Amino acid sequence: MSVTTDVEVEPYAHFEAEVLAVRSVGASLVRVTFGGPGLRDVTSSGPDQRIKVFLPRERGAEVRVPTGPDWYARYRELPEHERAVMRTYTIRSARDGEVDVDFVRHGDAGPASRWAGAVVPGERVVLFAPDARFPGYRRGARVGSDYAPPRDAVWQLLAGDETALPALSGIVAALPVDAVAHVLVEVPAEGDGVDWSVPPGVTVTRVVRDGRSDVLAAVREVTLPDGPGYAWLAGEAGLVRDLRRHLVRDRGLDRERVYFCGYWRRGRSEDTPREPEED
Repeated sequence: MSVTTDVEVEPYAHFEAEVLAVRSVGASLVRVTFGGPGLRDVTSSGPDQRIKVFLPRERGAEVRVPTGPDWYARYRELPEHERAVMRTYTIRSARDGEVDVDFVRHGDAGPASRWAGAVVPGERVVLFAPDARFPGYRRGARVGSDYAPPRDAVWQLLAGDETALPALSGIVAALPVDAVAHVLVEVPAEGDGVDWSVPPGVTVTRVVRDGRSDVLAAVREVTLPDGPGYAWLAGEAGLVRDLRRHLVRDRGLDRERVYFCGYWRRGRSEDTPREPEED
């Protein structure tokens, strides 16, 4: 018999997973439900919980990912043709032995979109996700989840593009009944609906991308309430940078109260080395 001690459990672990179901969510997203006995140990430390999804480089190929503390270094050392495609996503929901992940479909522009456009039940992937056995989660630790409005925030502004929809959905669902918030989301097509049930003090603005309208213009039109606030911004890196600059430079919001994350960069994949963020 082997005993797992606290010190042996890391915040994240690799989980083998099988596709159980696939369904469209609006015009641009597809929801993939993953299952497997090991997924009972997947947890979430917040509504915008990030995970890694490892996909086969060729359809039907076996997904092999190094494990252990030095897994990433060994993963990067693999020849490109042997290295599984790694992309970052948000847990849309997690149940006993099942995890839902929403993928944005934009044709064959990238390996993840290609995979999501043709995936069928039975295909296998690897998820790198929070491990519920990590003792820190029981003490309130948060790893890979960053939505954290200060206690004194009397209003919130939540904004992003379609890649932020899963996180925004989780955040909106967690808002208290007395929340005051503006939620703005930019989507590619009219068929991308936002059907959230929100408290009375929450307004939701959906902007359909058409070359003239965008979420930045919509944010500029928002009248922010008085008092200390909090902003959560996610999506394409350039968009998120411009949103943050507007809130900090033009609106005077304390930069420490603005969380921002570039989920993707136009014209670049997640494999491209990151550049320093500009203020």
